[in-house]
Amino acid sequence: MLLIDGESLTLHDVLAVAQDYEPVALSPAAVERMRASRAVVERLAAGDQPVYGVNTGFGLLSDIRVSAAGVKQLQHNLIRSHSCGTGAPLAEDVVRALILFRANVLAKGYSGIRPLIAERLCEMLNARITPRVPSRGSVGASGDLAPLAHVALVLIGEGELLTGSPPVPVELEAKEGISLINGTQAMLAIGCLELAAAKVLVQAADVFCAMTVDAQRGTPRAFDPRIHNARPHPNQQVSAARLVRLLEGSEIRQSHNTPECHRVQDAYSLRCAPQVHGAVRDAIEQAGRIFAIEMNSATDNPLVCGEEIISGGNFHGEPLALPLDSLAIALTVLAGISERRIDRLVNPALNEHLPPFLAADPGVESGLMMLQVTAASLVAENRVLAHPASTGSITTSGNKEDFVSMGMTAALKLQQVVRNTRTVLAIEAITAARALDLLAPAKTGVLLEPVRARLREVSPPWTADRPLAGDIERVQRWIAGYAFP
Repeated sequence: MLLIDGESLTLHDVLAVAQDYEPVALSPAAVERMRASRAVVERLAAGDQPVYGVNTGFGLLSDIRVSAAGVKQLQHNLIRSHSCGTGAPLAEDVVRALILFRANVLAKGYSGIRPLIAERLCEMLNARITPRVPSRGSVGASGDLAPLAHVALVLIGEGELLTGSPPVPVELEAKEGISLINGTQAMLAIGCLELAAAKVLVQAADVFCAMTVDAQRGTPRAFDPRIHNARPHPNQQVSAARLVRLLEGSEIRQSHNTPECHRVQDAYSLRCAPQVHGAVRDAIEQAGRIFAIEMNSATDNPLVCGEEIISGGNFHGEPLALPLDSLAIALTVLAGISERRIDRLVNPALNEHLPPFLAADPGVESGLMMLQVTAASLVAENRVLAHPASTGSITTSGNKEDFVSMGMTAALKLQQVVRNTRTVLAIEAITAARALDLLAPAKTGVLLEPVRARLREVSPPWTADRPLAGDIERVQRWIAGYAFP
């Protein structure tokens, strides 16, 4: 069981809870912190001074004082009024990650809520109760208000479910409504799950690039560590070292590594792969550092700090919006260089030792011609989706929220970029494997041959024109779950 303490959540924990249903509970220390901050809220709620989020309205209505009799109604009205999302629902694992993050925020003890509220979130996770959360409607300003409100709506006995049965309703008290919906947990949930996927993709890209280099009868000299030590970006060095290791023992390389071979250097999509893949790794690492901080941060408003309640802006999504946009850009680059390698494999103008479009009977057969077309279409879509959302603020809430992050938009775009990039890499895998088949009986690198064998279990060798849509789908699913060398 994962103990939630507000301080030590990791990406591994997130995947275990969101996808593998690991049970969760609050740590005793977190419960004590929550009780202490709750006592502050109850003391101030009973006083005469207006306190934002406790006995005032919200946003532009924050100057309106709410009577003691109306405080509970205020919290329930807040949840109902903010449950106005639209669009297809978020996937179950995204919503589970969102709930986990929200419970972890509350466990920090800055929110001033009763431990009961966070405990009910944990119970929802353990009972596999998943609220239906529409994907659109957040501008990432006071955080992901609409998505979080749809989760809170289920807590109070309303709302819709994706999975499970309705929980026992909770009656919210002072400050508990706003503490449930202020924060960045929806964009962070998507970001963390797509970050995990991106880490797999960059590993796969090195592997398929190595297959393509060998199929192209390229040279690994551009991966020599001396080159990369002269420009010592660590992740560039990582990719270069992996490419060297993946190509070790290649019979194909040995067959043309002779004095008669005059190949001096390859095209950029092969020769510069370490520099490009390494830069993508840099973007992934930077996003990972930011997400790790955010998942253990207090992102609601106002915050209980000692004996005071202070209004601030930790809910603002800009710290996430920028790396979410950067991830989309980085993966668009990864798909783009992969598509260029695909073209070099099938294009007879660029590859003199392989048949046009890798067909057995070019002309009668189209071979893998259309695979490159599909890849090109996905890269073109990625280029549109890579346009940053974080620069597109639109003023909301009567001009009180006059600069917003659009972080949720960035996260939703990233989801599609990840899927497109995985599909492009699947196409490179299929294409490179077919090209290597044509160079038999010579084998590729010792580490690459088992990958080819596993690939062949989901995509049989190409022998004649056949529909390849099913192969692409199976290979991209395989990539998502495979542990690449």
